[in-house]
Amino acid sequence: MEEFLSTWGYLGIIIWTFFEGETVVIIAGFLASQGVMDAWLVMLSGMFGSFCGDQIYYYIGRRYGTPLLARWPTLGRKIEWAFRLLRKYETAFILSFRFIYGVRNVSPFVIGISGVPRLRFLLLNLIAAAIWANAFTFGGYFLGHALETYLGEYKFHALGAFVALAALVGVGQWLRTRRQLRRIAKDTPPCASDSDDDGDGGALALAPGVTATGDCRSSGNAAECRLQPQPT
Repeated sequence: MEEFLSTWGYLGIIIWTFFEGETVVIIAGFLASQGVMDAWLVMLSGMFGSFCGDQIYYYIGRRYGTPLLARWPTLGRKIEWAFRLLRKYETAFILSFRFIYGVRNVSPFVIGISGVPRLRFLLLNLIAAAIWANAFTFGGYFLGHALETYLGEYKFHALGAFVALAALVGVGQWLRTRRQLRRIAKDTPPCASDSDDDGDGGALALAPGVTATGDCRSSGNAAECRLQPQPT
């Protein structure tokens, strides 16, 4: 990782955080504490990469999500828990999903499919990216100072052990979080249809090619519905 950062620098942070990025930001923050990188540029690079990545995933979901669900129905069943969480905790979900290991990449895709307005997601995504980048950059920065103070020349060995431990904890937390999120989503009942005046069995068009079938209120809010792809 240090070799990657020494070769690619801040551009490497942007590229890495475009896809996933806690580890690279923590290590870059650590290197900033050693004077190798600038902490504020690390934070801005991580924020920019994370923000742009999630915006792209959002637009992919908004534009192509419904055809993908129509083509692979099993995908819809696998991510239905995310739709239900989004319906129940929309703002909190958008602000926090990047902090949940293994959930980041699928979440903006689901948000895009669900019809959350572009400007609303952009603003919340920007806030979340700023909080995330600050937390991990300066977490790594202060960790570096602490390791320098207490471990001296062994600080890099300690950092490697810390990253490995964090990865193991992250995987365990991801598995635990997925079980909890699925349990919460399972306990969140689908919306009940208030009426069937249109004679369409309660189906409500939410976006091109998307409907919420049978168990959705007639509010027209995509985030309050269980989404189903229309047949093509």
